[in-house]
Amino acid sequence: MLAFPLHALLDHWLTEPQLLLAITLLFSLGVWACGRTGDTLGVSDHGGMNWDEVVAFMLVLVFTPAGFGWQVFAFCAFRFFDIVKPPPIRRVDRNVKGGFGAMLDDVLAACYTVLLVAVVARVVG
Repeated sequence: MLAFPLHALLDHWLTEPQLLLAITLLFSLGVWACGRTGDTLGVSDHGGMNWDEVVAFMLVLVFTPAGFGWQVFAFCAFRFFDIVKPPPIRRVDRNVKGGFGAMLDDVLAACYTVLLVAVVARVVG
């Protein structure tokens, strides 16, 4: 849920290219933070870490049509893909460790979400 206000704040102050750059920087920060936290906790992608989901969902919000309904749909779709982990997300989750692996599987779930939102928007739009 932190992604909603964070995205709204950054979206208010930044252009779309600047916002994408900020998300890229937050991803890089997440690789470091999740890697360090995972090492400390002894679990590569500990369930208590959620920066990976925050950054990935911020990316989704960049490409989600305006409106509360679209944001709810995108959030539910993202959670679905993050939990179910369809191929190749599950393979990445199992095989890519460390901070990069923790961040990457959520970015892949974000990509699935953006594709689904685009398809649905085209069908209903």
